[in-house]
Order: sequence, then C-alpha cells, then structure tokens
Amino acid sequence: MTLAIIIVISALVALGIILSVAVTRSLRAPGSTGTAVAIRPIDIQAFRNLIDPAEDNYLRLSLPPGRYRAVRRERLRAMAAYVQIAGSNASVLVQVGGAALASCDAQVAAAARQLVDNALLLRRNTVLALARIYLALAWPNSELAAVRVVDRYERLSGSAMLLGRLQNPVAAVRLSASNFASN
Repeated sequence: MTLAIIIVISALVALGIILSVAVTRSLRAPGSTGTAVAIRPIDIQAFRNLIDPAEDNYLRLSLPPGRYRAVRRERLRAMAAYVQIAGSNASVLVQVGGAALASCDAQVAAAARQLVDNALLLRRNTVLALARIYLALAWPNSELAAVRVVDRYERLSGSAMLLGRLQNPVAAVRLSASNFASN
C-alpha cells in the first residue's frame, strides 16, 4: 500500500515539474529577435467587434442557422488569432519588464513590476481564453467564448507605455494598431 502511495506522489511531483517547465517556456518570447520586432500590434476595434455579444446576437438573428455556425466558427478562429498575438506580446513584455526590474530608478522599477504583473496575468488569461474559444468552436451556438482579454490587453498596453516613457521619453511603445493612428 505504501509503495502505491509513493508511486502516486512521485507521479504528481513529476507532473508538477513538467507543468512548471511548460509554463515557464510558454512565458518566454519566441526566438531571439528584438523587442520592437517581436511585438505585433493588435487592431483593438476589430478585436472588440469579434467579442461583442450584440454583434453575435445580430448575426444569430439575421443568418440561417447553418450559415451562422459557419460565420461564428470563422469569427472564433479570428478571435483565437488575436488572443494568441496578445499572449505572445505579453511574453515579450514579461522579459522587458524583468530586465527593467533591476533599475536603480524607483519609478522605473515600480512601472516594471506593474508591467510584469499585468503581462503575467494576461498570459494566464489568454491560455484560459483559448481553451474557451476552442470549446466554442466545437459548439458554436454556445456562449463559451465571451472573452475579456481585450480589456486586460489595453491595461498591459498602458503599463508598457508608462515604462517605455520612463526609460526613453522619445520612443513610444505601441501594442495596438489604434496607437499607430494616434501618433
């Protein structure tokens, strides 16, 4: 009996280590490209349109059921692409914030801590959101994909801009396509 308990505990510890390594690797930015190249802007208005329940209701009422399911699946795939980009950008910003944490300037260090916290939270939320989106792909009539990642992404964008302005007031950090239009 004790041998079975030891085996189960060992398996759980091994699973914990494997999951820890997987999460750590998923938080790293892919490749060794520069930060400006690795961050891909997101069109926030298009993203908001995809997650808008009123837009979804309009499509549900105005399209035949078969066509609605096909359109819904297309919208869910696009939503998943936006969420993946947001998660990738969050991974890059975890590294940027981590590097800035060692700053001697207290304002920069505080902004870096806020950026890292927001980026890690967004990263976790993107994993959960993708799971919900993929479930909704299987059941397109469900309400499973009511994703709120865009609000968290905008908060992260604000944190990144604050840190960027503190470190280099002349260069702006852009995480959304709407920032391109305004600057």
